[in-house]
Amino acid sequence: METFESDGSNLLGHPIINKLSGIEFSTGSLGMGLALGVGVALAAKKKQKNYKTYVVLGDGECNEGSIWESVLSASHFKLDNMTIIVDRNNFQQTGKNSSIMDLKNLKNKFKSFGCETVEIDGHDIKKIYKSLINKNLNKPKVIVANTIKGKGIKLFENDNNWHHSIITKSIYKNILKEL
Repeated sequence: METFESDGSNLLGHPIINKLSGIEFSTGSLGMGLALGVGVALAAKKKQKNYKTYVVLGDGECNEGSIWESVLSASHFKLDNMTIIVDRNNFQQTGKNSSIMDLKNLKNKFKSFGCETVEIDGHDIKKIYKSLINKNLNKPKVIVANTIKGKGIKLFENDNNWHHSIITKSIYKNILKEL
């Protein structure tokens, strides 16, 4: 944690390719990860490979047009080897989603794009696990995981100031006591 967002750190603001850490692509602009994921899932289909592709999105990221182009492609190519998990915490970097661009019912939106879609409590490990089971319905799966930003730490819960803040030693000590 001491190297967070420092040169040479594995904990950067946006992923930098590092296959040893499981990061296969460098990304920066929101929406890029889903487009890359669609390409990986499509390549697996074409090469008749049996692996799955998982992409995690923030709900604020769903404001990007490239997300919906990618979802249309995933549905069109019947990418049932792909699972998209949307962290629905109702915030993005600059504020509440409802104030910036309210996407309303994400489950219905993804469903209307041709995806098998479920909505779950994103803090319930058993529900997360169960929702990851793909029923091979010839379409991509989307899991809308409703979460509370900063859940588990009262200081952080639903406080968007912590989207990009750094924890001091004294705050860290108080968090450990709370946990």
